[in-house]
Amino acid sequence: MKSTAVDTAESSWTAAVRQRSSAAVQRLVASAAVALIVIPMIGVRLTVGWIVLYLAVQAMEMVVYRPILKGPYELSAGRKLATLAVVAVNSAVFSSLSLLLWWIGGAFGGVCAVLLLTSVMLTAIVNATRCQSVMIAGLVPQVGFLLATPFFVYALGASGPLVMSAAAAVVLFTFYVAITGQRMIETSVTVVRAHALAEESRLRAERNLADHTTFLAAIGHDLRTPIGAILAGAAELREPDAQSRASANLITDAGLMMKALLDDLLDHTRIGAGRMTVEAKDFDLRQMLAQTLMLWRGVADAKGLKLRVEGASAMPRHVKGDVMRIRQVLNNLMSNAMKFTEEGQITLRVQAWPEEPSGYALLFEIADTGSGMTADQLARLFTPFDQTADGVTARYGGSGLGLAISRNLIDLMGGRLTVRSTPGQGSRFTVSLILPRGDEAVQIVDAVDESRLDIARSLAPSVAPTPQPSPVAAAPEAEPVVATPAVAEDAEDQPLRLLVVDDHDINRRAVQLILQPLGCEITTAADGKIALERCQEAVFDVIFMDVRMPELDGRETTRRLRAGGGPNAATPVVAVTADTAPEDVAACQAAGMAYFVSKPLTPPALIGALQHVLDDTAAQAATEAA
Repeated sequence: MKSTAVDTAESSWTAAVRQRSSAAVQRLVASAAVALIVIPMIGVRLTVGWIVLYLAVQAMEMVVYRPILKGPYELSAGRKLATLAVVAVNSAVFSSLSLLLWWIGGAFGGVCAVLLLTSVMLTAIVNATRCQSVMIAGLVPQVGFLLATPFFVYALGASGPLVMSAAAAVVLFTFYVAITGQRMIETSVTVVRAHALAEESRLRAERNLADHTTFLAAIGHDLRTPIGAILAGAAELREPDAQSRASANLITDAGLMMKALLDDLLDHTRIGAGRMTVEAKDFDLRQMLAQTLMLWRGVADAKGLKLRVEGASAMPRHVKGDVMRIRQVLNNLMSNAMKFTEEGQITLRVQAWPEEPSGYALLFEIADTGSGMTADQLARLFTPFDQTADGVTARYGGSGLGLAISRNLIDLMGGRLTVRSTPGQGSRFTVSLILPRGDEAVQIVDAVDESRLDIARSLAPSVAPTPQPSPVAAAPEAEPVVATPAVAEDAEDQPLRLLVVDDHDINRRAVQLILQPLGCEITTAADGKIALERCQEAVFDVIFMDVRMPELDGRETTRRLRAGGGPNAATPVVAVTADTAPEDVAACQAAGMAYFVSKPLTPPALIGALQHVLDDTAAQAATEAA
């Protein structure tokens, strides 16, 4: 970006030169038109001579301007003097035609001369954009010729009062032109400075937003570390007695609430920075609706509410869209309905119509029998961090981001999210979307939506992961047991050898807490360099690699591991990070990572990732053996 000082320098000289250069064709056309008009009055010979002289001056002006138009904005003193000279000569040659009009045309020619001079004076102040010196250079010859008007009037025998009137008119007009030109230059300079300040403010705001986004991403990354430890620790605290289970469930619920708030905050930041994207992949719409209802049926039963669905059987099955984000929006709306409904029922109504050429128009309506909202509350409903009424946060919790994020996500998908509500009569949230038809030949494998933790399927090369239960529903005895058919017959005597690489001791301890009870032999490393050393000392079955680490990050560590040709060059590497944007996932894949699990770590997500890479390794080994 050019600084304000450079912009001012450009506006004072170079901009004026650019303006005059762009008006060259206009001046040539005007001179040709004037020549045609005055030929009958001054004759062909004088007219042709004037035209040739004027064209020569135009050529000289372009020669002087060429280096200015191609070069830097700062002009040397010599170049400035040359610019003023050619502007003055150009003005003098054009204005000299007024002398011929007075001399040959008499009083009638004098009228034409005055009109000619006044028009070119106005043109001079317009073409001297933001440069007083260029304006003066163009006006001085024209003013000189115009000031000769009283003398020509006297020479033609006019009376004294008429000569004085002509002189006064010329002086007043010259004064008017000078004042107008000065004000135009001041206005132009003010506009340029305002534009420069606005541009600087815009760039500063973009930098601040980028810094804010980076800061939040870093904070989010750091916050996920203790949240992951809380969830992992709570999972291990579940004991047979009811009091211990209740305490562990309380810790788990608190950890999940912290994670949900953090996810909403990061989503809000991505949307504000323009980094939020949506996908278009085949999914089973009916299955997604069934899973959404299954998730909320227990919550509704616990509150004594009826949960109804209408029209699901008429919905299409195969569509294309971002199933994770659509599910996120529906969950936000269902959560909102559950939160503000004390009795009655919550109804999910769905409708679909064929939409040409190859899609469906879909309508999702979530209606509740809650307290409803006033017009003022509706006006503020989608404002981030605003819960629309005093005491809402204290009573119900939440950050006020869910609905704002939901509307932004639906907007990104090209749809609409609207709401109707009346105090005491509940609320109705309506989502309208147009989704393309899906490919019925594509096998749709349901992705685990553990509150947007498991987006690793985009990195899975061939074998889909085994869906794991959510941390809320997981029972201690229901945790999966890690095994692989590719292990040799004596595998029972050989524990899984895992390398856990993370610069946070809490994260390393959390992984150990989750996986050691399964009989895994775990080695840890605090950074990428130590990890590479450990990979030269022993062979590992799986490596869990934190992506963000000082000095040598996880991606670069993985690239060096793959390129080094050591004993672990082909060992599956699971990326562990809080960065879940599509470009981050792609970067992990490009670095050679085989899977992706997001922070904060939970037992089902971590064990599911381990199960997946082992199953995939087994499948590849079986393929090679065949």
